[in-house]
Amino acid sequence: MEKILVVEDDESLARGIDFALTKENWQVTLAKTLDEGYTWYKSKTFDLILLDVMLPDGSGFDLCRKIRETSNVPIIFLTACDEEVNVVQGLDIGADDYITKPFRVRELVSRIRAALRRSSAGSSMQLSGVVKTGDITLNFLECRLFKGDTEIFPTPSEFKLISVFIRNPLQVLSREQLLEKLWDMDGEFFDENTLCVYIRRLREKIEDDPAKPGYIVTVRGYGYKWNQSCI
Repeated sequence: MEKILVVEDDESLARGIDFALTKENWQVTLAKTLDEGYTWYKSKTFDLILLDVMLPDGSGFDLCRKIRETSNVPIIFLTACDEEVNVVQGLDIGADDYITKPFRVRELVSRIRAALRRSSAGSSMQLSGVVKTGDITLNFLECRLFKGDTEIFPTPSEFKLISVFIRNPLQVLSREQLLEKLWDMDGEFFDENTLCVYIRRLREKIEDDPAKPGYIVTVRGYGYKWNQSCI
């Protein structure tokens, strides 16, 4: 039974989410504030977090940043703001998806299933166990990523993205190919703008100079290429 933390201060909405997710046989924990949500996060293990952006004691973005310091648990933002700048900001700091209020229960459940499926797929990926490419080391059996001796903590979506590149080193992949490989049947929830956010975020974690990438290079007019061989 997957465990889901819901950080939402609207009591009626939180109760509705609790009821809907419990019907799907997910175990739900509710929190009304950032502090309460972080306390629950530190005391239990969760498979996914639903996080409201506007909370009484601050922004959900701050909690997301805090969680990303130690965990790659899938995070879906609940937001009343559908402006692109807010959406991109949420993805840029480590969220896996967002859903705009008001939303249908069926859509919420579908988004959660998609995020859990991507997380599970990333955890189960296996190549030869450990792959080295430049100063990057990926342990597919343990789902861990290192740059030199420093461990990097990618989100499940980021780990899946770098896994796609590592499976296809020195090959140019179109944006359409990447979206198909990344999201499978969930492609309707993502577009090229979202892909660009994930590419930029991953570059910031693995490149010496994200402005002049040596691993994930852009092939103008087509897509991207992992520009290192693998051993």
